[in-house]
Amino acid sequence: MFTGIVETIGKVIKISDEGSNKHFWIESEFTNELKVDQSVAHNGVCLTVVEIKDSIYQVTAINETLVKTNLGELQTNDAVNLERGMKLGDRLDGHIVQGHVDQTGICNSIKKENGSWIFSFEYDKSENLTIEKGSITINGVSLTVFDSGINTFSVAIIPYTYNNTTFKNIELNQKINLEFDVIGKYVARL
Repeated sequence: MFTGIVETIGKVIKISDEGSNKHFWIESEFTNELKVDQSVAHNGVCLTVVEIKDSIYQVTAINETLVKTNLGELQTNDAVNLERGMKLGDRLDGHIVQGHVDQTGICNSIKKENGSWIFSFEYDKSENLTIEKGSITINGVSLTVFDSGINTFSVAIIPYTYNNTTFKNIELNQKINLEFDVIGKYVARL
């Protein structure tokens, strides 16, 4: 479980293929605090640490993860939002995030507005939905929805979030990972 509060931005150092899997070597500020078998969210995708060496750790993504997320598009030197699993007893500053991306979306608008940014997104119609003032996780970042439509929504990004996540790297028509609010998904299923 995660909160959607990005701890740091990691850097992809190396990528290799093994069958339909991809191995990613990530450099991060907190690598020295990690251990093998620990879960870390990468752009909102929960992956298991399988090896650690100095400031770099390795994770592996299976084909299903690569197809359903934007991780398959990562390249060497790309930045990724990183968050370690939440600790019981800590504050839940974002919202409950599972690290299981529901689907991808596309950024269709970026507007700078009075010191902040408005990002708008579109996603393929599905059973997933957003609601006005509800929670959404975009590339692992917990955010509040506005302008919620059938398969569109917007979020406001404050300067701190813009500067301390990969939002500063998002471009028009870029694929992003979406995890919809888990409570909302259960209510919708009922």
